[in-house]
Amino acid sequence: MTTYAWMIGARGLLGSAISTAARRRHSWKVLDAEPLPWGGDRLEAAVGREASRLFEAAAGPGDRWVIVWAAGVAVTSSPQSAFDHELAEFQLVVDTIAATIRVSAAERRGTIFFASSAGGIYGGSERPPFDEHTTPAPISPYGRFKLAGETVLRRLADELAITVVLGRIANLYGPGQRLDKMQGLISHLARAQYSPQPASIYVSLDTMRDYIFAKDCGELICDVIARSFEEPEPMTVVKNISSGQAVTIADLLGYFRILAKQHPHVMLGSSAAAALQAHDLRLTSTVWPEVDRRDFTPLPAGIHATMSDLLVAIQAGSTARP
Repeated sequence: MTTYAWMIGARGLLGSAISTAARRRHSWKVLDAEPLPWGGDRLEAAVGREASRLFEAAAGPGDRWVIVWAAGVAVTSSPQSAFDHELAEFQLVVDTIAATIRVSAAERRGTIFFASSAGGIYGGSERPPFDEHTTPAPISPYGRFKLAGETVLRRLADELAITVVLGRIANLYGPGQRLDKMQGLISHLARAQYSPQPASIYVSLDTMRDYIFAKDCGELICDVIARSFEEPEPMTVVKNISSGQAVTIADLLGYFRILAKQHPHVMLGSSAAAALQAHDLRLTSTVWPEVDRRDFTPLPAGIHATMSDLLVAIQAGSTARP
């Protein structure tokens, strides 16, 4: 019995972590798929071709298929037009996958995993820590964009009776980010240690976030997908993907001070964008809690790995990753 996986967005920080974790599993096979031609007329044909390959590969007795959506270029600071464009492309991809399932009569022994955003979804929610039963309350265009993506897949799951896992992921960090597409406070703080340009912080230092190391996140997501196979019937599942340990920004700055042996290179200020940032984003999970029982990379060790990787990339003058 083999699990065949198609990773959409395999070259990003999250996608590469999931791909690496999947390739380490003896019963999983990650398809060697070309990156999709975003923003062009060839997107629909490319999705149909790769989806057909996946379903054909997983046609054996007991085999399963997995589609992981870890793609996307829109970030919290993107304009609304970027979210609209990306959501339209996502809808096209989902519609094409659905059409391919119908035409190929692919069995429903599969799971679609969607990388959503805990911070975006729970930005305005009440009474942290937030679990999967917390009412979503996005306060930013990014959060509303992620919730809209979840809705697209909920409709697909209902229509085709397949399993969909909506993974609401905490703040992801770790080695492997592009220098020209830095995301997350930890990465910006790390880069600022090697740059004359300080990292800007516009929220209060007691702001709380849950940070999860990319390698840990990839392993956890693969375990969540494997757990979905144990369900007797297709279903839509919301699963928070987090370390379960929140820290304040002041804590982060303390770790950087210890690791760098100097004061963090930051500039404190104010910005209207701070209104789109929740003060307390502690997370917990009540769904399949057994998969969360693991050792996570300690935050200082993860920060050190991120700083070391960034220094190597900066010294090499590299903006892109393989």
